[in-house]
Amino acid sequence: MNAPVVIERPGPATPKTAGAPGGAHREVHARPEDFKQRSHESVNDPHLRSSFRGAMDFLIERRAVHFSDLVAFETLRKLGEQVRQHALSKLPELLDQLEAKLTELGVHVHWAETPEDANRIFLDIAQRHEAKLMVKGKSMVSEEIELNHVMADHGIECLETDMGEYILQLDGDRPSHIIMPAIHKTKQDVAEIFHEHIAGAPLTDDVNELIGIGRKALREKFGAAKIGVSGVNFMVAETGSIVLVENEGNGRLCTSVPDVHIAITGLEKVIDKLEHVVPLYALLPKSATGQAVTTYLNVITGPRREGERDGPREMHLVLLDNGRTQAYREERFRATLQCIRCGACMNHCPVYTRVGGLSYGTTYPGPIGSIISPHLVGLKSTRDLPTASSLCGACGEVCPVKIPIPEMLMKLREAGRHSITQSMTPPTQALVGQGEVRAISEAMAWRGWRVLYSHAFLYRLFAWFAPRLRWLTPAWQGGWTKSRTPLKPAPKSLRDMMADRDKRRR
Repeated sequence: MNAPVVIERPGPATPKTAGAPGGAHREVHARPEDFKQRSHESVNDPHLRSSFRGAMDFLIERRAVHFSDLVAFETLRKLGEQVRQHALSKLPELLDQLEAKLTELGVHVHWAETPEDANRIFLDIAQRHEAKLMVKGKSMVSEEIELNHVMADHGIECLETDMGEYILQLDGDRPSHIIMPAIHKTKQDVAEIFHEHIAGAPLTDDVNELIGIGRKALREKFGAAKIGVSGVNFMVAETGSIVLVENEGNGRLCTSVPDVHIAITGLEKVIDKLEHVVPLYALLPKSATGQAVTTYLNVITGPRREGERDGPREMHLVLLDNGRTQAYREERFRATLQCIRCGACMNHCPVYTRVGGLSYGTTYPGPIGSIISPHLVGLKSTRDLPTASSLCGACGEVCPVKIPIPEMLMKLREAGRHSITQSMTPPTQALVGQGEVRAISEAMAWRGWRVLYSHAFLYRLFAWFAPRLRWLTPAWQGGWTKSRTPLKPAPKSLRDMMADRDKRRR
């Protein structure tokens, strides 16, 4: 689902990285390993914080208007949860049914275990059709596999047509929000980007004029491209339909004008019946952008048929795994796959609001990214993301399909510090990177605590010495003292205080 770009923030333009249309320039992005450093920089950027705070408040208010009746909201999201859980409960069966139905409709179905597999499929299709240009609607999964860059490496331009994504592609930047990708750009930024990269574009900060410049530059590309690429919001196993939710119309052009349409999505997006789209669609735009409905709802059921005047002559669907079966395999993480990519959890997250999406260094930022990314790229590199939460619970309360995000975060924290052999509740298979976050010093501290509190004599001995040796307490206590005062034993233990009270009473 794409949304109008929020580019009203005042202030100086942010630094730009040189880019090129089609993704020919491979920019250097933040890594999830750098989250702490990047988040520190973002917190100290007043313009970025102002932008995100204002935008998030705006989205929160718009969403609240549509969900003012909390009883009705709870009823609807319970239905949405049931639809997603029903689909996940029979995921292998539904995927087989979907493939059979799509094949019957003339759609070519491809299975990709890794991003490399998915990119090979795209490259093979493009080379068979001698395509030098692809036009692409908004697709976070294509960001996940870095499709634009891989195609550019083989001389194929993959052009973003969602306005926000197009702005970022020109600037060599990446999305900071899954619904409003260019939310971190000011209108002054966009003016400079268009003036620099679009021939004849005037230097103007009028929003309507900027949108017009972008649309004019993009429109001629749809007819010139041999291949159109799109994401998928929902796949219907019953009918073989692909559902796309959008606001700008570029998704409809990408899927109907070029001769070849390639849709790519994660394999968890399948649902059982066409009627199941209704509650999910009732939840998605309201949760994402505060709209009752989006401008376009596209239901694509196969390529162009005989006698039809538009639509692709050839259609492909690429189903990507990339760690999703890991999440599906274990019941403790399976709810992660219920996500419908609305972004509501980001909009309400106090951490995301302050550090922005680029700090995370992953395709999916915010609370949902913190529970999805460990499955996609491993827990070792994303070790800091599950802890990037205040556990206030806002993300879980607003999730339209009731994903228990705080609970998932806690489980990932536990998985990071315990290998499969150490876990109190061993999973069927360890998460990639499980146990990598475990520090020897932390493990020894907890082991010492367990021994101390398991033996009465040792505990009493400690309680006697601690107040008397409190002057030996170190001023530096690791991460605790970065933002807190050092922990120091009280001058008297509770046992000593109770003994003194008894003496006074006598």
